[in-house]
Amino acid sequence: IAGLVGVAGVLAVLMVPRVLDLALRDGAIEAAKGAALVLAGAALRLSWRAAGLVVQGFFLGNMLPMTAVVGQLYIDAPLRLCNAYLLDDQARLGQWLIALAVLAALGWLAQAGWVMARREGGSALLAPDHS
Repeated sequence: IAGLVGVAGVLAVLMVPRVLDLALRDGAIEAAKGAALVLAGAALRLSWRAAGLVVQGFFLGNMLPMTAVVGQLYIDAPLRLCNAYLLDDQARLGQWLIALAVLAALGWLAQAGWVMARREGGSALLAPDHS
């Protein structure tokens, strides 16, 4: 769970417009952002399978709506939230964030369904037949 909490924290901070602006202006912050993403990816890889479907669902149930809401805010904002990006770029980023959240949700649901169907199929094969 600690790895997933760390990933959630990193992703939440990196969606803040001020951090995006700072990363473009300061090479050290850009390097820290890159390192944080690599470490978050490693933490996610180490924590994902051990978390199980319920904890994975809880994690995604918090992260994906947050991602979609941030995307919608980027689309609906009448002013630029990030000084380094144009308003069209901001709206495009919002669309990508929403699409990414939807695709990740669908991908996880398909994977979770496959795992549960496989478990059911395996237990049906092991169950004695009383016909």
